[in-house]
Amino acid sequence: MTANPIKVIVVDDSALMRQILTELLNADDIKVVASAPDPIVARELIKQHSPDVLTLDIEMPKMDGLEFLERIMTLRPMPVIMVSTLTGQGADSTLRALELGAVDYVTKPTNDLHKEMQGLAEELRSKVRVAAKAKVRPYVMPPRKPYEKKASPAQQVVTPLQQRLIAIGASTGGVEAITEVLTGMPPESPPIIITQHMPEKFTASFAHRLNAITPIRVSEAKDGDRLETGHAYIAPGGFQMELAKSGNTFLCKVYQGEPVSGHRPSVDVLFRSVAKHAGRQAVGVILTGMGRDGAEGLSEMRKAGAQTIGQDEASCIVYGMPKAAFELGAVEMQVALKDVNKQLIKLLKLSSPQ
Repeated sequence: MTANPIKVIVVDDSALMRQILTELLNADDIKVVASAPDPIVARELIKQHSPDVLTLDIEMPKMDGLEFLERIMTLRPMPVIMVSTLTGQGADSTLRALELGAVDYVTKPTNDLHKEMQGLAEELRSKVRVAAKAKVRPYVMPPRKPYEKKASPAQQVVTPLQQRLIAIGASTGGVEAITEVLTGMPPESPPIIITQHMPEKFTASFAHRLNAITPIRVSEAKDGDRLETGHAYIAPGGFQMELAKSGNTFLCKVYQGEPVSGHRPSVDVLFRSVAKHAGRQAVGVILTGMGRDGAEGLSEMRKAGAQTIGQDEASCIVYGMPKAAFELGAVEMQVALKDVNKQLIKLLKLSSPQ
């Protein structure tokens, strides 16, 4: 055990899950200092132990995990990792948790709990280590309103000779970062293709939530989708997504493929395809995230003539991917998250949304 291990409190209403998480997390540099069956007990344990990281279940008695998370992030911000089921409902709840400020999540298996959780041990420890260093901020209710999407003649299929496009990559912390970027983009924006590290089921929910609160249309990408203005396409979890070209039209190419840079979808895969097919017509954006996925691809984009933006360290939850890209020389300009959409509007000569 190291001199100052990462202190973790496990909150879950299942005694078995609390036991499994405690066994899996305890390591040389991580120590589970307490566990709680509900948020009421957890609240007292947090005061007593001042943990570095909290793991939090969503469905619990006495107080819902999301309600507890909102209280934590409003009154006493701290790194939180959600533990949720890999279902449609679980995906919606987890996305809400990430919007509230949770750093990351792990998905509970639905079959052999103990055996399958063993397979997640290293992922779980890795996420706790990252979370312990993450920059968490107090939760503030964003002034967002639902948008009614209206059919517009301005929405048209984009051809390589006609218009620009935006490619965005993100990982840890990316849900809120992408949300902030897209809510500031005008309806006449060029097509936006996005890879966010997420498993299956999560990306469809993410696209649906974004579509409700952003001026542009957002959908989970399907193979063969023709890129349109005012539309963002989210790479589906468990698949790779590339920019492709058929004749004079840009398309989404979605396929199973192998993991690249450890990920499926991979930001490198997307960015490399954009470098190949769009070159100087593209703008690449790399946002908060752990690791270095996207750094090589963004470098290829810049060499192909694309303009490139990296989120700055101060505004990142995890300054991993943007740092790797910056150190590689792939980032033309570093800006705070709140200024990414402003920079895109400036580069693309768009009108700010009303």
